[in-house]
Amino acid sequence: MPISTDRPQILIVLHQETSSPGRVGQMLVEAGFDLDIRRPPLGDPLPGTLENHAGAVMFGGPMSANDSDEFVRRETDWLAVPLKENRPFLGICLGAQMLVNHLGGKVAGHGDGLVEIGWYPLEATDEGARLMTWPQHVYQFHREGFSLPRDAVLLARSQAYPNQAFRYGQNAWGIQFHAELTRMMMHRWVVHGAHRFVLPGAQLGREHLGGRLVWDMQLKRWLGEFLTTVFGRPMPR
Repeated sequence: MPISTDRPQILIVLHQETSSPGRVGQMLVEAGFDLDIRRPPLGDPLPGTLENHAGAVMFGGPMSANDSDEFVRRETDWLAVPLKENRPFLGICLGAQMLVNHLGGKVAGHGDGLVEIGWYPLEATDEGARLMTWPQHVYQFHREGFSLPRDAVLLARSQAYPNQAFRYGQNAWGIQFHAELTRMMMHRWVVHGAHRFVLPGAQLGREHLGGRLVWDMQLKRWLGEFLTTVFGRPMPR
């Protein structure tokens, strides 16, 4: 719930009782923001305006953006608030897919049933490369992807799910992959998500943990630069 503070607040939208904003939350706090954490699936309301917030981040979850649950529809409709008020908004995985649905795009699985669960190559578009240097590999954990909404700018792509990052207008951003995981979070995901490693295209748990040793520092550096771009305040490196 809202915190009484002189520090600017970022609205954090999570989807499970044990979910954490992870490295994103850590960087925002170190950059001088406070976190207003809400969990709509557990009954937390979303604010009718972001006039008391410096922006919002909507994270992922095991549900689909196409589910008929009341909170999914409520969150998707709520995205009109940051868009209308032109407040910085970042959607990660499910959050990005909800933004796509709100903008009239489509969220769906791969035609051949492929998933991205593990570390996969990422390629910046020309527009994305002009903004920043992107990581060569990113951590993924999803079975659905999204179309590029009308008037959105594609910033990064991958092979199985071509649309990986986009900007809509000047202040709305969506990314399919996960840069927010701390080491502890990744270990938890590998344990609780192991049943999905048999899906087509998924990597085994040891590849998740081994890939972190190779690619995570690059991903962390990118996240700091990306959050600086989204929220306009230098992030810790």
